[in-house]
Amino acid sequence: MTIQQSSAGDPEPGQDPPRRDEDLAALLEHLLAQVPGRTQKDLAAEAGISYPTLNAWMNRTRGTSRIDPEKLRAMVEVFRRWGVRTTPREFFEAVGRPVPGPSGDEREARLLKLYRQLPEARQRALLKDAEAMLQVSRIG
Repeated sequence: MTIQQSSAGDPEPGQDPPRRDEDLAALLEHLLAQVPGRTQKDLAAEAGISYPTLNAWMNRTRGTSRIDPEKLRAMVEVFRRWGVRTTPREFFEAVGRPVPGPSGDEREARLLKLYRQLPEARQRALLKDAEAMLQVSRIG
């Protein structure tokens, strides 16, 4: 089966890659094995993560469910630069979280423009709604 990919390299909806059922440590070990000569220290440095933190994830001595989504995306980008085929979906599934939508500059700019047009009370309400949606998506 061929997996169609968007321009960002993520599978199109309905075209998810086969799930490996790996936790983050297993996924990172699997991906690092595909780039001989690259180490955890290289990954940490290039992804902007402290080596002790990355090493704790690899040794399963530190939880991974609350990792900043941008750190997960940064690791995906590092592996892609190294020539390894991977997706954000694999990383988010490995930490047991739903995959956030792509973070497109145009979409973010549009959202910010709309937000700035709202009265302050509505801005606060929108932030609370967004935080609630995020919490629900982490549970579900």
